Amino acid sequence: MLSAAKHLSAHRETLRCAQGDKILPILVGKIQNRVPTKSRHDRFTLERHTEQPMPKATWNGAVLAQSDKCIVVEGNQYFPPDAVNREYFKDSIKHTTCPWKGLASYYTIEVDGKENKDAAWFYPDPKEAAKQIQDYVAFWRGVKVEA
Repeated sequence: MLSAAKHLSAHRETLRCAQGDKILPILVGKIQNRVPTKSRHDRFTLERHTEQPMPKATWNGAVLAQSDKCIVVEGNQYFPPDAVNREYFKDSIKHTTCPWKGLASYYTIEVDGKENKDAAWFYPDPKEAAKQIQDYVAFWRGVKVEA
């Protein structure tokens, strides 16, 4: 990850991970170029955008979420719970399981009478290794996420 520092105008912080009590690097700041994850233990990146617009999720002309405190996991922007516009979200019955994050729950997005089934997911009770993203929301299925 040292070479990644050349692509950042930021400082480093650390995040304690419960998996074997290892310390994972977190790069905080404006990301100028995406840096690929190099190891299995490099799963989290906290991005605080200073010069660029903050990450925003939109669908069907509506802003679903926007925040400068997103956490990037496996290439997905996870938005903090307080950054989500709940008026567009309906609980879904869908659940999936990730071996290291745990059981994911889903939301269906509804904007102007149009529905995007199971387009957002979150971990209400994640495994210890993913506690940082508890209740944070990520998107797919045509939701546009700009960072």
